Amino acid sequence: MNHSQSFSLLPSFFLFTAAAGSLIVLTSCAHSDTKAAAAPANAALAVRLVKSGGGFHLERGGKPYFIKGAGGDASPQLLKASGGNSIRTWGSDGLGPVLTQAQSLGMTVTAGIWLGHKDQGFDYHNPAQVAAQYKAAQEAILKYRDSPSLLIWAIGNEMENGSEDDPAMWKAIEDIAAIAKKLDPNHPTMTVFAEVGGNKVAQLNKYCPDIDILGINSYAGASSVADRYKTAGGVKPFVITEFGPPGTWELPKNSWGAAPEPTSTEKAKFYRDAYEKSVLGQPLSLGSYTFLWGHKQEATATWFGMLLPDGSKLAPVDALTQLWSGKAPAALCPAIDKIALDGPDKVPAGSQITATLAASSPQKYPLTVKWVLQGDPDAHLTGGAPEGVPDVYPDAIQTSDTQRAVVKVPATGGPYRLFAYVSDGHKAGAVANIPIYATGGAAPSSAGTKAALPLVIYDEATGDTPFTPSGYMGNTGAIQMDPAFAEAPHAGKTSLKAQYTAGDNWAGVVWQSPANDWGDRPGGWNLTGAKQLTFWARGDQGGEVVSFSYGLLGKDKKYSDSGSGKLGNVALTKEWKQYMIDLSGQDLTRIKTGFAWVVAGQGHPVTFYLDDIAYR
Repeated sequence: MNHSQSFSLLPSFFLFTAAAGSLIVLTSCAHSDTKAAAAPANAALAVRLVKSGGGFHLERGGKPYFIKGAGGDASPQLLKASGGNSIRTWGSDGLGPVLTQAQSLGMTVTAGIWLGHKDQGFDYHNPAQVAAQYKAAQEAILKYRDSPSLLIWAIGNEMENGSEDDPAMWKAIEDIAAIAKKLDPNHPTMTVFAEVGGNKVAQLNKYCPDIDILGINSYAGASSVADRYKTAGGVKPFVITEFGPPGTWELPKNSWGAAPEPTSTEKAKFYRDAYEKSVLGQPLSLGSYTFLWGHKQEATATWFGMLLPDGSKLAPVDALTQLWSGKAPAALCPAIDKIALDGPDKVPAGSQITATLAASSPQKYPLTVKWVLQGDPDAHLTGGAPEGVPDVYPDAIQTSDTQRAVVKVPATGGPYRLFAYVSDGHKAGAVANIPIYATGGAAPSSAGTKAALPLVIYDEATGDTPFTPSGYMGNTGAIQMDPAFAEAPHAGKTSLKAQYTAGDNWAGVVWQSPANDWGDRPGGWNLTGAKQLTFWARGDQGGEVVSFSYGLLGKDKKYSDSGSGKLGNVALTKEWKQYMIDLSGQDLTRIKTGFAWVVAGQGHPVTFYLDDIAYR
């Protein structure tokens, strides 16, 4: 999945040095740019790809290194305590603090370099877009190549989808891999695919000699991916860069199109099977990164998360702890044996239903259960982009305990999910849910979810944001955004850095609710009572012209914005300045696009910064 953010075909030379027995160390030659490749005294430990017999392994600082990693931004301390040793990122935004924290814990980082996707508007036949992407990759490599915790450069994530047979896309990957090896001969290069079907493995072998390692994202097929990779012609070593429970796109659906979600107890088996069958004992395997170390609204509130919002671990963490460390945790997570409705899963809107739960603690700890009824999206995204959090209905839970909940279904018809969150009081939990459909009833309200004011759209403390910056417009390949830029923020420790790297055309980003929606799905926020949309902004040099707005969806859309406003052609100063869009007289009952910036070509790249965006 995409988690995330936005040429020579000749092989580079390798130095093959014979060692004892059949060991061969593959080290990139330090091309002619000696100055660029030179490393300071505090350089990272050199990471080498070593061939031994019919397989490969990594050596870091001269010692064998097997990746026991995770992707996600939850506690790295817990990851290390669980036996993990590495973290994966999907892009280089905010990479510095990740590398620093990993170093302090004695862990490593596979650093992502985000590459454009065709379905997000990137055109590998557009020289300006490709050049801007190449430059951004080069800058990230130069900036972080000497970080002691750096392990691998991961160039792109699933960008091959829709471009598998396009030589221009492969050419761009190879060129970035080649410059990575030139500027940083101490770290291998990797690119990441969504699965290994079709012709993509053969294309990689043909076009990308400077890619050392293949990263593979695999879910339902993870337990067989090692065998399928070899069948597809795989010869490079691999890392499974995402694995977990089957995705919604891989499971059968019920009568209204919802996928039943495995319980956290059931999910542990998917993680274990993938690791045992495709990671351990495979000659080409260098290790893996599990997904997701944390929690995230993706398909549901709990589908891929290995932790709960309060940091409590779930059963997949226990399974991987045993596989990583060789021993089971001293205290195991609660187990869910069953969750079920006493009656049908399609019921009249406004009716009452009863759900039952069977859960237990291996340590015999007393359990508590929190029951939550939540709306269920009528369509699930499959690309990993941020999603809006569906409405929660606390008044729907009539009575509940650890074994049963009586629930009054909302009067509005449509899909819902009933969640049971189990806790043992010792930072370990379990979770399960049941899809429910309310028939008949009122149509979904035209109003958005009532917001408490101020409603913060961006500041460094923002967690689950009410609006997601997912709506890329115009020349999208020239957009770069770093949401955790640490230099000279308006307040706190970070601001949002936005760049339009082209000198012509135009581009912009819209904060949407739900994410990636242009008026086809319900959502948005009822901001009635808000008087101003305020934000702080500054230009990198001063004089940058940017337009700001909200409410972009017109009445031609099924789910439109009820109001709109704009602050056009603002000439930014080099110093921070607060700006305001007056909301007087606007209907704010459903705002689905809460903030947007647009930059027109100004003959040169434009860089500006935003901070503290809020409805007040």
